[in-house]
Amino acid sequence: MTRPFILADNQYITRTGVAALLERQGMTRIIERASSPAELMGALSRYPDAVVVLDYTLFGFTDAQMMNVNQKYRQSLWVLFSDELSRGFLRQVLLSGQRFSVVMKTDAEEEIIAVLAAATRDEICLCEHAGRLLAGEPVRDVPGVLTASERAVLREIAFGKTTKEIAIEQCLSFHTINTHRKNIFRKLGVNNVHDAIKYALRAGVIDVAEYCI
Repeated sequence: MTRPFILADNQYITRTGVAALLERQGMTRIIERASSPAELMGALSRYPDAVVVLDYTLFGFTDAQMMNVNQKYRQSLWVLFSDELSRGFLRQVLLSGQRFSVVMKTDAEEEIIAVLAAATRDEICLCEHAGRLLAGEPVRDVPGVLTASERAVLREIAFGKTTKEIAIEQCLSFHTINTHRKNIFRKLGVNNVHDAIKYALRAGVIDVAEYCI
C-alpha cells in the first residue's frame, strides 16, 4: 500500500499542483491538504506515517517547531519543498539525524517526481540544487539575491500596488505577501519602497521605460 501524503503549504496553487502530480504518477491514494500548522498536526494524528511535503518558508513554523513535530512523528518522512533554503538551514536539518528530503519548487518536474517517489520508498533524497548548496558550490538560481516569488512581488510593489492588491491578484494570503515584502527588504538591506524599486530597476526586475509609462 502506498504511503499517504500531507501537502503542507499555504499556497492553494502549490497544494493543487503537487496533488495532481502525485495522482498522475499513481504514488498515493490518500492526500491530505494542510494550510496551517494546526491542520498539519490534525492530519499527522490521522496519518502518523505520512510523507509531509512542506514549504517551511511560508508555513509559519520556527526551526524548533518544525524539528519538534518531525521528532514527535518519527514514522513520517518530510520533503522540504521550497524556493528558498539556505545552506545553514539545510546543514542544520540534515545533520540533525531526522528524516528530511529536499527539493526546490524551481526544479524540473523529473527531479521533483524523483524525490517524491523516493519518499514513498521511505528513502531520503536531496535534489541537485541542495547537494550543490551543501557542497559549497555556486548555485545557479534566479538572478540576484531574491527568489522568483519575491521578484514577482517586488515588481508589483514597484508599480505602486498595495500588499492587499498583490495578494488578491496572486490568489495568496495577505500574510504571505507581507512575508515576501519583509524578506525582500531584509535581503536587499533596505527599509523603504523607494530603495527597493532602485534595486528592481538595476536588476532588470522592471524595465526603466516600462516603469516610467
